[in-house]
Amino acid sequence: MAAGGEGGTNGCLTGAAPPGERPRRPLWPDPLTVLTAGSVRRALLNSSAAWVVQFYSSSCGHCIAFAPTWRALAGDVKDWESAIRVGVLDCGEEENYETCKEYGIHYYPTFRVSGIVYSGADRELQTVRQMMIDFLQNHSQELRPPACPPLDPASSSDITSLFDKNSHHYTAVVFESNNSYVGREVILDLIQYENIIVKRALNFDKLLLEKLGITSVPSCYLIHPNGSHGLINILKPLRSSFSSYLKSLPGKMSKRNLPLYNIIYVCFRSKLYMADLESGLHYLLRVELATHKTLEGAELKTFKDFVTISAKLFPGRQPVVKLLETLQEWLVSLPLDKIPYDAILDLVNNKMRKVQWVGCQGSRPELRGYTCSLWKLFHTLTVQAALRPKALINTGKYIHHFFGCKACAQHFEEMAKESMDSVKTLDKAVLWLWEKHNVVNNRLAGDLTEDPKFPKVQWPTPDICPACHEEIKGLHSWNEAQVLQFMKYHYNIIIVLSRWKGNMFLVEDSEICISMPDQIYRSGNTEVFYDAGKLLYNVVIFLC
Repeated sequence: MAAGGEGGTNGCLTGAAPPGERPRRPLWPDPLTVLTAGSVRRALLNSSAAWVVQFYSSSCGHCIAFAPTWRALAGDVKDWESAIRVGVLDCGEEENYETCKEYGIHYYPTFRVSGIVYSGADRELQTVRQMMIDFLQNHSQELRPPACPPLDPASSSDITSLFDKNSHHYTAVVFESNNSYVGREVILDLIQYENIIVKRALNFDKLLLEKLGITSVPSCYLIHPNGSHGLINILKPLRSSFSSYLKSLPGKMSKRNLPLYNIIYVCFRSKLYMADLESGLHYLLRVELATHKTLEGAELKTFKDFVTISAKLFPGRQPVVKLLETLQEWLVSLPLDKIPYDAILDLVNNKMRKVQWVGCQGSRPELRGYTCSLWKLFHTLTVQAALRPKALINTGKYIHHFFGCKACAQHFEEMAKESMDSVKTLDKAVLWLWEKHNVVNNRLAGDLTEDPKFPKVQWPTPDICPACHEEIKGLHSWNEAQVLQFMKYHYNIIIVLSRWKGNMFLVEDSEICISMPDQIYRSGNTEVFYDAGKLLYNVVIFLC
């Protein structure tokens, strides 16, 4: 299942690697399928999905240089896997010699699309992706993979007839020019979504375009299950923008029929709530820390450092900030080498309200909650550090010592070792944590721990930050300068709920901005007073 996806397909390959798949190598991480001599035959000759397979040699320098492009292609078309998949076979492995010889592989890399050699000289990602689409479209309906929907353009009469039909699903129509691939890409991006059908239409019928209010292409027109219809209002008419918007539709009902908890999900998904940040601190101090009867040595120093950071940077309500400051002063004043946890508990007990998830509320009690709040907490701390760089930070490995999920810490440590040394500024720290959060979202998409009401997506999505998304040579790309601005805005505007009772908000939310508006984007011009990489490594090593 792709990040952000729900639903499934009917009996076709949806992600399970063929039997005989080789252990994954660093050159080919997910989402590529590393094939063997046996599984490549099944993939090319007896699969319900089409396959694009690269035959390469692990000793071929060009193959190694081309690997990032092939990995990017596999990630870019991950949602298409029930119709067409991407794999590799290493002809440099002795057990694969005969198979590569059987397929007539003489040069590396060689590409086959379900047994047919791709001889195109252009191996740019966009070109290969379009070749995959052409391959699917040029097959007759009988020979096309069962999960592949029609890719030919719909006629004007077909489009007009959609408005007269009753339907239980959404129907989206991408209007585009004859040489555009956007419509077909969006169709394939939405294969696994059962509550929406995507069609494409060419911009030849000017009367129909005028009737629907379409003045430029590509444009996406959406017909709702209740019969209402209209253009999707998207600033950037990109494949990624259309697909992201449409992926948010399946499963949603109109608000009048939506249970209250679902209304909360819809309204609060993209906001930052003080209740989540404070509840994360509450759980951290009252539950996670409680597994340690006594704090001493490195653990005690780590805890002191974490409290120091939080007291200086946590943008909470005055009672919570005062508690952190009191706790910090108390810890500094103690000449002891060890402190019983009960003494800390006595200080924090009854000083913080109980756990109350709002934006982090899961659809079931065991989902989201604490882990969600910790991501938000540490995004907030890195942003506050960037907005207030004179707040000196000197922290130890708090989570390394105290977070209960050791497997999570190990995953994060592995990511940190790969790239933490490159984090030298406060802004880089903000972007590093954002990037790694998306890596984790991608890894956990479709996992048992994923909340079906909150599928793991690459964030921020185009609907909440269109400027963060670009397309370069047909491939989605992040505009990191815009992402940084978005992060500094998003994690600087915190919603404070005035009153909460049961499952209802009784008073409208109020927003507080922690810094003055003219301070928001200036941190790049100020002096850095601490090692941002060390901050991230030591503080957020627990995240998963």
